[in-house]
Amino acid sequence: MSQPIKWTAEAETQLKEIPFFVRPFARKKIETYAQENSISLITLEIYELVKKQFN
Repeated sequence: MSQPIKWTAEAETQLKEIPFFVRPFARKKIETYAQENSISLITLEIYELVKKQFN
């Protein structure tokens, strides 16, 4: 079983900038990316990296 993914406060804050109706989709995409890349902590850098891929 994989580790639960944690978010830094900064990354959570940025996630809250996303409109609420797409936020769950964005969170899932970022967490999926993290799991696929063995990342257990979503930082602002990871958030920005994944966000760029989906813009």
